[in-house]
Amino acid sequence: MQHPFTTDILGQLVILGTGTSVGVPSVGCGCSVCQSHNPRNRRTRCGVILGLPGGNLLIDTPPDLRSQLLREKIGIVHSVLYTHEHADHLFGLDDLRLMPFYLGCPVPLYCTEQVEQRIRKSFDYAFDGKIKTHPGAVPQLEFHRIGYDPFKILETEVTPIRLQHGPRFEVLGFRIGNVAYCTDTNQIPPESWPLLEGLEVLILDALRPRPHATHFSLEEAVKVAQKLAPRHTYFTHVSHELEHETTNAQLPADMELAYDGLKIPLRNS
Repeated sequence: MQHPFTTDILGQLVILGTGTSVGVPSVGCGCSVCQSHNPRNRRTRCGVILGLPGGNLLIDTPPDLRSQLLREKIGIVHSVLYTHEHADHLFGLDDLRLMPFYLGCPVPLYCTEQVEQRIRKSFDYAFDGKIKTHPGAVPQLEFHRIGYDPFKILETEVTPIRLQHGPRFEVLGFRIGNVAYCTDTNQIPPESWPLLEGLEVLILDALRPRPHATHFSLEEAVKVAQKLAPRHTYFTHVSHELEHETTNAQLPADMELAYDGLKIPLRNS
Protein backbone atom coordinates (compact mmCIF):
# COMPACT_ATOMS: atom_id res chain seq x y z
CA MET A 1 0.00 0.00 0.00
CA GLN A 2 1.27 3.46 -0.86
CA HIS A 3 1.31 6.15 1.82
CA PRO A 4 -0.07 9.44 0.49
CA PHE A 5 1.17 12.87 1.43
CA THR A 6 -1.74 14.38 3.33
CA THR A 7 -2.50 17.08 5.87
CA ASP A 8 -3.86 15.82 9.19
CA ILE A 9 -7.38 17.23 9.59
CA LEU A 10 -8.42 15.09 12.57
CA GLY A 11 -10.99 16.97 14.64
CA GLN A 12 -11.78 19.46 11.87
CA LEU A 13 -14.41 20.03 9.23
CA VAL A 14 -12.87 21.63 6.14
CA ILE A 15 -15.19 23.40 3.73
CA LEU A 16 -13.92 22.51 0.26
CA GLY A 17 -16.43 24.53 -1.74
CA THR A 18 -19.23 27.01 -1.06
CA GLY A 19 -20.47 27.92 -4.54
CA THR A 20 -23.65 27.43 -6.47
CA SER A 21 -23.89 24.84 -9.25
CA VAL A 22 -22.06 27.08 -11.76
CA GLY A 23 -19.46 28.29 -9.28
CA VAL A 24 -18.20 31.81 -8.63
CA PRO A 25 -16.87 33.43 -10.73
CA SER A 26 -19.46 32.31 -13.26
CA VAL A 27 -18.29 31.77 -16.82
CA GLY A 28 -18.79 34.91 -18.91
CA CYS A 29 -19.93 37.11 -16.00
CA GLY A 30 -18.46 40.56 -15.51
CA CYS A 31 -20.21 41.44 -12.23
CA SER A 32 -18.21 42.92 -9.36
CA VAL A 33 -18.25 39.67 -7.35
CA CYS A 34 -17.11 37.51 -10.27
CA GLN A 35 -14.33 40.01 -11.02
CA SER A 36 -13.40 40.44 -7.35
CA HIS A 37 -9.81 39.94 -6.15
CA ASN A 38 -11.03 38.87 -2.71
CA PRO A 39 -10.32 35.11 -2.51
CA ARG A 40 -13.43 34.64 -0.35
CA ASN A 41 -15.54 35.61 -3.37
CA ARG A 42 -14.12 32.66 -5.30
CA ARG A 43 -16.47 29.75 -4.67
CA THR A 44 -15.98 26.27 -6.05
CA ARG A 45 -18.83 23.76 -6.03
CA CYS A 46 -20.09 22.58 -2.62
CA GLY A 47 -18.39 19.89 -0.60
CA VAL A 48 -16.88 19.36 2.85
CA ILE A 49 -14.50 16.86 4.41
CA LEU A 50 -14.31 15.85 8.06
CA GLY A 51 -11.35 14.44 9.95
CA LEU A 52 -12.97 11.68 12.04
CA PRO A 53 -11.34 9.13 14.37
CA GLY A 54 -11.57 6.47 11.67
CA GLY A 55 -10.37 8.62 8.77
CA ASN A 56 -11.39 11.39 6.38
CA LEU A 57 -15.08 11.53 5.46
CA LEU A 58 -15.91 13.42 2.28
CA ILE A 59 -19.46 14.72 1.82
CA ASP A 60 -20.25 14.83 -1.92
CA THR A 61 -17.86 14.72 -4.86
CA PRO A 62 -18.19 18.09 -6.63
CA PRO A 63 -16.71 18.68 -10.10
CA ASP A 64 -13.91 20.77 -8.53
CA LEU A 65 -12.85 17.96 -6.17
CA ARG A 66 -9.31 17.43 -7.49
CA SER A 67 -8.35 21.11 -7.17
CA GLN A 68 -10.05 21.34 -3.76
CA LEU A 69 -8.11 18.41 -2.31
CA LEU A 70 -4.85 19.72 -3.77
CA ARG A 71 -5.54 23.21 -2.39
CA GLU A 72 -6.08 21.83 1.13
CA LYS A 73 -3.25 19.26 0.80
CA ILE A 74 -5.65 16.43 1.66
CA GLY A 75 -4.22 13.32 0.04
CA ILE A 76 -6.63 10.62 1.14
CA VAL A 77 -10.38 10.07 1.38
CA HIS A 78 -11.45 7.07 3.45
CA SER A 79 -15.21 7.20 2.77
CA VAL A 80 -17.74 9.32 0.88
CA LEU A 81 -21.22 10.33 2.01
CA TYR A 82 -23.76 11.82 -0.43
CA THR A 83 -26.47 14.41 0.11
CA HIS A 84 -28.05 13.82 -3.33
CA GLU A 85 -27.24 13.05 -6.93
CA HIS A 86 -27.23 16.43 -8.71
CA ALA A 87 -24.25 16.97 -11.01
CA ASP A 88 -22.60 19.67 -8.91
CA HIS A 89 -22.49 17.26 -5.96
CA LEU A 90 -21.56 14.10 -7.84
CA PHE A 91 -19.53 14.54 -11.00
CA GLY A 92 -16.09 14.75 -9.36
CA LEU A 93 -16.34 11.07 -8.42
CA ASP A 94 -13.76 9.97 -10.98
CA ASP A 95 -11.15 12.05 -9.12
CA LEU A 96 -11.16 9.31 -6.46
CA ARG A 97 -9.49 6.75 -8.75
CA LEU A 98 -6.21 7.07 -6.81
CA MET A 99 -7.77 6.31 -3.44
CA PRO A 100 -7.88 2.49 -3.71
CA PHE A 101 -4.08 2.51 -4.10
CA TYR A 102 -3.85 4.26 -0.71
CA LEU A 103 -6.71 2.44 1.00
CA GLY A 104 -5.95 -1.03 -0.27
CA CYS A 105 -9.65 -1.49 -1.08
CA PRO A 106 -12.48 0.14 -3.05
CA VAL A 107 -13.71 3.53 -1.86
CA PRO A 108 -16.79 3.10 0.41
CA LEU A 109 -19.73 5.21 -0.79
CA TYR A 110 -22.62 5.82 1.61
CA CYS A 111 -25.76 6.91 -0.23
CA THR A 112 -29.44 6.35 -0.88
CA GLU A 113 -30.69 3.99 -3.58
CA GLN A 114 -31.48 6.98 -5.81
CA VAL A 115 -27.90 8.25 -5.61
CA GLU A 116 -26.49 4.79 -6.27
CA GLN A 117 -28.63 4.43 -9.40
CA ARG A 118 -27.39 7.78 -10.70
CA ILE A 119 -23.75 6.82 -10.05
CA ARG A 120 -24.17 3.49 -11.81
CA LYS A 121 -25.75 5.25 -14.79
CA SER A 122 -23.44 8.26 -15.03
CA PHE A 123 -20.26 6.25 -14.37
CA ASP A 124 -21.34 3.08 -16.16
CA TYR A 125 -17.77 2.43 -17.34
CA ALA A 126 -16.88 1.55 -13.74
CA PHE A 127 -19.51 -1.21 -13.63
CA ASP A 128 -19.59 -2.68 -17.16
CA GLY A 129 -17.74 -5.88 -16.17
CA LYS A 130 -15.12 -5.50 -18.88
CA ILE A 131 -11.52 -6.41 -18.14
CA LYS A 132 -9.65 -3.17 -17.48
CA THR A 133 -6.36 -2.38 -19.17
CA HIS A 134 -4.57 -1.42 -15.92
CA PRO A 135 -5.17 -0.77 -12.21
CA GLY A 136 -6.76 2.62 -11.60
CA ALA A 137 -8.33 2.80 -15.05
CA VAL A 138 -11.76 3.29 -13.47
CA PRO A 139 -12.99 4.12 -9.97
CA GLN A 140 -13.13 1.18 -7.58
CA LEU A 141 -16.26 1.69 -5.48
CA GLU A 142 -18.23 -0.12 -2.79
CA PHE A 143 -21.80 0.96 -2.03
CA HIS A 144 -23.35 1.16 1.43
CA ARG A 145 -27.08 1.94 1.45
CA ILE A 146 -28.36 4.56 3.87
CA GLY A 147 -31.83 5.85 4.73
CA TYR A 148 -33.16 8.02 7.53
CA ASP A 149 -31.83 6.06 10.50
CA PRO A 150 -28.55 7.03 12.22
CA PHE A 151 -25.55 4.92 11.24
CA LYS A 152 -21.85 4.65 11.99
CA ILE A 153 -19.11 5.59 9.58
CA LEU A 154 -15.39 5.85 10.37
CA GLU A 155 -16.10 5.23 14.07
CA THR A 156 -18.57 8.12 14.22
CA GLU A 157 -22.36 8.27 14.38
CA VAL A 158 -24.07 10.17 11.57
CA THR A 159 -27.70 11.28 11.71
CA PRO A 160 -29.38 11.81 8.32
CA ILE A 161 -31.70 14.81 8.15
CA ARG A 162 -34.53 14.77 5.66
CA LEU A 163 -34.72 18.01 3.63
CA GLN A 164 -36.72 19.30 0.66
CA HIS A 165 -34.88 20.68 -2.37
CA GLY A 166 -37.85 22.25 -4.09
CA PRO A 167 -41.37 20.80 -4.13
CA ARG A 168 -40.56 17.43 -5.68
CA PHE A 169 -37.02 16.54 -4.70
CA GLU A 170 -35.70 15.20 -1.41
CA VAL A 171 -32.10 15.44 -0.18
CA LEU A 172 -30.24 14.55 2.99
CA GLY A 173 -28.48 16.80 5.42
CA PHE A 174 -26.23 15.25 8.05
CA ARG A 175 -25.59 15.84 11.73
CA ILE A 176 -22.26 14.69 13.14
CA GLY A 177 -21.94 15.49 16.82
CA ASN A 178 -22.96 19.10 17.27
CA VAL A 179 -22.33 20.10 13.64
CA ALA A 180 -24.96 19.87 10.90
CA TYR A 181 -24.45 20.24 7.15
CA CYS A 182 -27.62 21.16 5.24
CA THR A 183 -26.94 22.25 1.68
CA ASP A 184 -29.38 22.38 -1.26
CA THR A 185 -32.64 22.92 0.58
CA ASN A 186 -35.47 25.41 0.83
CA GLN A 187 -37.68 23.54 3.28
CA ILE A 188 -37.10 21.60 6.48
CA PRO A 189 -39.89 19.07 7.15
CA PRO A 190 -41.47 19.12 10.63
CA GLU A 191 -39.86 15.82 11.66
CA SER A 192 -36.38 17.17 10.90
CA TRP A 193 -36.42 20.26 13.13
CA PRO A 194 -35.79 18.31 16.38
CA LEU A 195 -32.70 16.71 14.80
CA LEU A 196 -31.20 20.18 14.43
CA GLU A 197 -31.64 21.35 18.00
CA GLY A 198 -28.70 22.12 20.28
CA LEU A 199 -26.13 22.60 17.54
CA GLU A 200 -22.73 24.16 17.97
CA VAL A 201 -22.45 24.83 14.22
CA LEU A 202 -25.03 24.87 11.42
CA ILE A 203 -23.89 25.01 7.78
CA LEU A 204 -26.94 25.99 5.73
CA ASP A 205 -27.95 26.74 2.14
CA ALA A 206 -28.37 30.46 1.33
CA LEU A 207 -28.23 30.98 -2.42
CA ARG A 208 -28.99 34.67 -2.97
CA PRO A 209 -31.02 37.65 -1.69
CA ARG A 210 -34.09 36.81 -3.77
CA PRO A 211 -36.34 33.75 -3.27
CA HIS A 212 -35.58 30.64 -5.33
CA ALA A 213 -37.61 27.56 -6.23
CA THR A 214 -35.19 25.06 -4.67
CA HIS A 215 -32.85 26.98 -2.32
CA PHE A 216 -33.23 29.17 0.73
CA SER A 217 -32.72 32.85 0.10
CA LEU A 218 -30.39 34.58 2.54
CA GLU A 219 -33.33 36.08 4.45
CA GLU A 220 -35.05 32.69 4.69
CA ALA A 221 -31.85 31.03 5.86
CA VAL A 222 -31.34 33.68 8.54
CA LYS A 223 -34.84 32.99 9.87
CA VAL A 224 -34.10 29.25 10.02
CA ALA A 225 -30.87 29.92 11.90
CA GLN A 226 -32.65 32.23 14.32
CA LYS A 227 -35.25 29.57 15.03
CA LEU A 228 -32.68 26.80 15.59
CA ALA A 229 -30.28 29.11 17.47
CA PRO A 230 -26.99 27.23 16.99
CA ARG A 231 -23.92 28.86 18.47
CA HIS A 232 -22.77 29.79 14.96
CA THR A 233 -24.21 29.52 11.45
CA TYR A 234 -22.28 29.49 8.18
CA PHE A 235 -24.12 29.92 4.87
CA THR A 236 -23.10 27.92 1.80
CA HIS A 237 -24.14 27.20 -1.81
CA VAL A 238 -23.74 30.93 -2.38
CA SER A 239 -24.16 32.66 -5.76
CA HIS A 240 -22.42 35.72 -7.16
CA GLU A 241 -25.27 37.91 -5.91
CA LEU A 242 -23.74 37.93 -2.42
CA GLU A 243 -20.42 39.73 -1.93
CA HIS A 244 -18.56 38.23 1.01
CA GLU A 245 -17.57 41.24 3.11
CA THR A 246 -20.65 43.35 2.38
CA THR A 247 -23.01 40.49 3.20
CA ASN A 248 -21.24 39.57 6.43
CA ALA A 249 -21.41 43.16 7.62
CA GLN A 250 -25.21 42.96 7.38
CA LEU A 251 -25.64 39.61 9.15
CA PRO A 252 -26.15 38.95 12.86
CA ALA A 253 -22.95 38.44 14.85
CA ASP A 254 -23.43 34.67 15.05
CA MET A 255 -23.90 34.21 11.29
CA GLU A 256 -21.64 34.61 8.26
CA LEU A 257 -21.01 33.39 4.75
CA ALA A 258 -18.72 30.37 4.66
CA TYR A 259 -15.75 30.44 2.32
CA ASP A 260 -13.63 27.86 0.53
CA GLY A 261 -10.96 26.55 2.87
CA LEU A 262 -12.75 27.46 6.11
CA LYS A 263 -11.82 25.06 8.94
CA ILE A 264 -14.30 24.39 11.74
CA PRO A 265 -13.36 22.46 14.90
CA LEU A 266 -15.40 19.33 15.59
CA ARG A 267 -16.46 18.92 19.20
CA ASN A 268 -18.18 15.97 20.83
CA SER A 269 -20.35 18.11 23.07
